Amino acid sequence: MAGQEAMFIAAAVAAALVIAGIAVYYPSQQPAAAQISLNTTNPVNNSSISSTPTPFPADTVQYNLTYAEWTARWWQWLLSIPEDRNPAADQTGENCDEGQSGPVWFLAGTFGGLSERVCTIPAGKSLLFSLLNAECSFAEYPSLRSESELRECAVSSNEGAAGLMVTIDGSAIDPSQLYRIQSLLFEVNFPRGNIFGVPEGPSQAVSDGFWVFLPPLAPGEHEIHFRGAVEDFTTAGTNLFAQEAKYRITVLE
Repeated sequence: MAGQEAMFIAAAVAAALVIAGIAVYYPSQQPAAAQISLNTTNPVNNSSISSTPTPFPADTVQYNLTYAEWTARWWQWLLSIPEDRNPAADQTGENCDEGQSGPVWFLAGTFGGLSERVCTIPAGKSLLFSLLNAECSFAEYPSLRSESELRECAVSSNEGAAGLMVTIDGSAIDPSQLYRIQSLLFEVNFPRGNIFGVPEGPSQAVSDGFWVFLPPLAPGEHEIHFRGAVEDFTTAGTNLFAQEAKYRITVLE
């Protein structure tokens, strides 16, 4: 997760290249309606609830939003919650339901290191999380002046991504289904006591990250385990970061 030092949170929309087996998807300037493809589904109504779900493809539109738009929603959710109850700072899962609403349930990563969390989730919720991601906003980086500069900031924070891994109930997700997604410019509102320590108020941001977007899990007990790291050695300096999260999830009937 990127904050004032391009912080990362664990937890990828037409592909032009592949990095280490990970498809990279860039947001289109077209409206969402123009991006709807044959992969458009409503997972609550298409009987896709599964104990071993397959991640949604990166060109999908779910609940009338593109993948990139959902990643922006994830950031808006995370950044709106003060640090003292923010799910990313939570070591146990007690804040797992903080700020959750709608058809998609967001899972946070960590500020570094491993967190093991217990979380209860209502039935029928899709899940969105990132193995490694970054965002840059004008509030955190006031010297930046444009969307393109924000994008360069976010993307550069993830250079050197390594060790990306996800398992669902012990089964590994294929690397080809771990999508690198960049958002368009989106609005954020930083509360008092926010996780990045910037002044309270609105701003705009761009994000980049490696994401997994799952259809609803079957009712019962599940484990989601994910991790990612950055190992970037350049002439400008060294960027090292690693995070890991393990969720023991109960999906209600």
